[in-house]
Amino acid sequence: MKLYMHPGACSLSPHIVCRELGIPIELINVDRATHRTSDGEDFIRINANGYVPVLMLDNGEKLTEGPAIVQYLAELHPEGGLLPSSGTIERARVQSWLNFITSELHKPMAMLMMPPYAPAKAALLDHVSKRLTWLSKHMKTPYVTGEAFTVVDAYLFVCLNWSPWNSVELARWPGLQAFMKSVGQRPKVQEALAAEGLGPYGDSGIFYAPVARSEQ
Repeated sequence: MKLYMHPGACSLSPHIVCRELGIPIELINVDRATHRTSDGEDFIRINANGYVPVLMLDNGEKLTEGPAIVQYLAELHPEGGLLPSSGTIERARVQSWLNFITSELHKPMAMLMMPPYAPAKAALLDHVSKRLTWLSKHMKTPYVTGEAFTVVDAYLFVCLNWSPWNSVELARWPGLQAFMKSVGQRPKVQEALAAEGLGPYGDSGIFYAPVARSEQ
């Protein structure tokens, strides 16, 4: 399988899931400016929306949208425990968390880094702050749903990792900082970060950025 990705983007979430489950994956980097892939393709022909991630199956079928991709990957290896069994309330809760992250955190946090949305920055920050306050009160520890690491944790880790670049002061929520530290220390997460050329950013010990940027 191929995973079309960009270092540190939301595609890091399915990349982490692949590493956690031991799924071999070929990483195909997508240039955001040109929409050309590292193997010379026009990415718009792969995903007309122009954004990552895209999972290309061995039979040529494509799957888009991160929350769908991570659930598909987890279903391939249920023994990995990253997704509760279908039909259980635990599965529904994981899907609820995925929906919350994608609609209430992922989108507005990404918009905070996009120049066209600069006029709405104050409103976006207020929205994100309220959602992070709610999240910090309702998530469990050490991971969102409790003791077990799931696909939810991979997704939340990636979104919160953008905090230094979208003016979100994560220090306001110590529980979220502790979560970032717990996830970031997982060996397979470290493998994924290294494979994407991401290293520790600043002196916080919880954020990761392309190594060239972190060394500036």
